[in-house]
Amino acid sequence: MSKTPDSGKAEDDRPSTVEQYLVKDPERFALNMARMIEQAGKAASAWAEPREKGEVRDHIAEPVVDMVKTFSKLSEYWLSDPQRALEAQTRLFSGYMTVWANSIQRLSAGSEDADDAVKPERGDKRFQDPEWGRNAFFDFLKQAYLVTSRWAAELVEHADGLDEHTRHKASFYVKQVSNAISPSNFILTNPELFRETIASNGENLVRGMRMLAEDIAAGKGDLKLRQADYSPFEIGKNLATTPGKVVGRSDVAEILQYDPATETVLKRPLLICPPWINKFYILDLNPQKSFIRWAVEQGHTVFVISWINPDERHGTKSWEAYIREGLQYGLDTIEKATGEKDVNAVGYCVGGTLMAAALALMAQEGDHRIKSATFFTTQVDFTYAGDLKVFVDEEQVAAVEKAMNEKGYLDGTKMATAFNMLRSGDLIWPYVVNNYMRGKDPLPFDLLYWNADSTRMGAANHSFYLRNCYLENRLSQGMMELAGRVVSLKDVTIPVYNLASKEDHIAPALSVFLGSKYFGGEVDYVMAGSGHIAGVVNPPAAQKYHYWTGGKPAGDFDQWIANATDHPGSWWPHWQRWIEARDNTRVPARKPGKRMKTLGDAPGTYVKVRV
Repeated sequence: MSKTPDSGKAEDDRPSTVEQYLVKDPERFALNMARMIEQAGKAASAWAEPREKGEVRDHIAEPVVDMVKTFSKLSEYWLSDPQRALEAQTRLFSGYMTVWANSIQRLSAGSEDADDAVKPERGDKRFQDPEWGRNAFFDFLKQAYLVTSRWAAELVEHADGLDEHTRHKASFYVKQVSNAISPSNFILTNPELFRETIASNGENLVRGMRMLAEDIAAGKGDLKLRQADYSPFEIGKNLATTPGKVVGRSDVAEILQYDPATETVLKRPLLICPPWINKFYILDLNPQKSFIRWAVEQGHTVFVISWINPDERHGTKSWEAYIREGLQYGLDTIEKATGEKDVNAVGYCVGGTLMAAALALMAQEGDHRIKSATFFTTQVDFTYAGDLKVFVDEEQVAAVEKAMNEKGYLDGTKMATAFNMLRSGDLIWPYVVNNYMRGKDPLPFDLLYWNADSTRMGAANHSFYLRNCYLENRLSQGMMELAGRVVSLKDVTIPVYNLASKEDHIAPALSVFLGSKYFGGEVDYVMAGSGHIAGVVNPPAAQKYHYWTGGKPAGDFDQWIANATDHPGSWWPHWQRWIEARDNTRVPARKPGKRMKTLGDAPGTYVKVRV
């Protein structure tokens, strides 16, 4: 239980009095306010200077215009019918009246027994401080906010005249605005922040403004929100530490081979194709969480593609280049390193989407080296894609392409911001409050270090992905063109292990399920618990979550779940049994460098290039 700086009493025992919100040392408080303004000036300078020099060009107008257009369509629906508009206004007014009546009852009775008009959703951590409930002022703010934000969400939900894409965007934008205007985000409307500011005489704001200036400077004019203390981490020292060697290097990828941990290994090597939107070491964060290390310990000869962090030199590198110089180059390297042509392959997220397209192309070209394919949270059909689809329509894609063509790539911070916005209530606003208002350094966390280690998007590659997958959904429809051919997933007849995550907001479990039907061969659909990362990175020793297996991924998704078998713990051993059922032939362990020259130690050099 936390304690306040000005008293030794626990928060739950502190009397709700006006005194705790009154400045005790006006001179010191005024001095700190002056220091805060000074630091705020430095933050403003860090933002303005690169713009004055022409080093940064703002493209904020495009998303703001899109949000205004979306809200205009929403408003048009409700205002086009006076009766409908009156009913909506009446619902909001009724909610406010209930909040007001409860507040009057609480003040007149001097008790906290009045029922709230609306309660925070389960798991909402913003209103945990006791003062949100027992102080009439803060309780009123909380309830008025919740009534308003839920009313706004219901406006979107019940706007029957909107097309699904506009509804999706409206829901997303309403959520962003609601999260931003929460009273928990402001000093004077958050009791905990208010008390801390008074207790420290504003020193928290001085520290916060200093951190804000540092983070804008670190972002070279854009805010690079720190989500963790990054200083304890170093790639190759305490992240991505599974021993191995770099055995190949192309313009877009390094190929890593890991040292064996068993005397014999599976005859088929394992090639992992991670997303280029993030760095591969999410699968090798530390020895306890590392899927790569675990796979090595199960007897796999593991090879991993480590993608380049592209710059202007890679602006014209297309999906075909990533297939030829990444995936197929990895297969060539495996053959040189081990003598084996037959390979098991894993694709994660967009790396899996690339691999699926590559398999369709390779099937037409007669390249059958990949004998089984495993997809981690991968979409091949984008009909029911996740919230990232909010950012994809013709106008927004054209704006992104225009921004990319100026440099040949999209800044990594832009993609990181988009991902953070998908869960802004967890990944943005808590850190804004902690860092810039409380003035506290975030704690060390390896996962958030990886999350902040963003990558750029090469122009040709990213444009092809946005248009062919999210915008036009060409892969599942058998219309994607690669290397002068029109490819079809029906040509992919090898066994497929298709892993989804139940709470995935990037590749929804429904989307992965529906994508299964487009492959031409046997597909085993497995749904893990948790989300896009934790659902995949779930080592058996942790004994966390569940996974579900069932029959053929066809028909109604909810019915499949209802009939599925629930298994406690990690899906990793289930996948291992699936791999071994296809081919369990073992051979003596293979050490990197035995058949070819190595180019350095894993994790290599490409992964260490930062934005």
